[in-house]
Amino acid sequence: MTSRKTMGAIKTAALSIGAVLFSVTVMAQNQQVSVVKAATGNKVDIKINGKPFTSFLYPDTLEKPVLYPLHTADGLVVTRSFPLSKREGDPNDHPHHVGLWFNFENLNGLDFWNNSYAIPASRKNQYGWIRTDKIIKTQSGKTGVLVYHANWTNQAKEVIAEETTTFEFSGMADQRVIDRITTLTAVQDARFKDAKDGLLALRVTHELQIPTTEDQKFTDDKGIETVVKGGTDKLPTGNYLTSEGKTGDAAWSTRAVWCKMFGKIGADSVSVSIIDHPKNINYPTFWHARGYGLFSANPLGEKVFTNGKSEKNLTLKKGESVTFKYRVVISNGNKTLSPAQLNTLAAGFAKK
Repeated sequence: MTSRKTMGAIKTAALSIGAVLFSVTVMAQNQQVSVVKAATGNKVDIKINGKPFTSFLYPDTLEKPVLYPLHTADGLVVTRSFPLSKREGDPNDHPHHVGLWFNFENLNGLDFWNNSYAIPASRKNQYGWIRTDKIIKTQSGKTGVLVYHANWTNQAKEVIAEETTTFEFSGMADQRVIDRITTLTAVQDARFKDAKDGLLALRVTHELQIPTTEDQKFTDDKGIETVVKGGTDKLPTGNYLTSEGKTGDAAWSTRAVWCKMFGKIGADSVSVSIIDHPKNINYPTFWHARGYGLFSANPLGEKVFTNGKSEKNLTLKKGESVTFKYRVVISNGNKTLSPAQLNTLAAGFAKK
């Protein structure tokens, strides 16, 4: 008779072998990535295996650069269409939720997060802009690379911090991966005051929202209230799962190495996962993960997420820098990535 201890060892070994095989498969099947600056407009297009994956958009009409839209390997869009395009039935709350972005609610008193075309001109001086001024590098290959430089400024274009970001794009038959490495350098003393809204975020498509029929109200730090209408349709199928086993709305405000939002789009099982990096501040991060489709990793919102028990303010003196690293994994197919597979991806990312 096999002992429980022996069975446990066999199970552990099997999981380890499975994780290794998964990692080897990922490496073996990486597809060709094309990263090409568009002939016109402030745009860089990323294709994988000849199919559109996403575009890096940095026009003057946007208050921050974004990746938009994001596709699965078989072409399904996982980001909300609004406000850059229109899809019938898509929610139109929070117009600052555009694609995949990186910014923060309170830097030197300026709100970079909530800035959008919807802010009245009379109040714009309370908000910040991220203005991309240079594409440093584009590289195609098995891993596509995009490097850009931007300035975090006030309305008068006075620079508070410089940003240099490297994107690495890769993909296989049923998976797309984005590694984002962002370094912020203070041009003047820069204080990131503990706040709920930040840092790496995306707004998912309608299908990946958590189903609800109840309206939800949210108020930002300036007292502006936004209502997210509860749906009566049957389209939303989403859920959350964290590395710590939290699911649904219970994922919000908890810490975890990774968080996965998943659901059905048509017949496909689709997931979008964000993985934190052990060298990031306040690792593992807090998750600002809302059922209506806002999905973000925010290590600098500790006061809100702990109900005031502790807080995390970050201050950079002039010339000082901080780096944040995140991995975004988009999968599709018969089933989404398992916790073991995500743990393998997280372990690989931790070595970067």
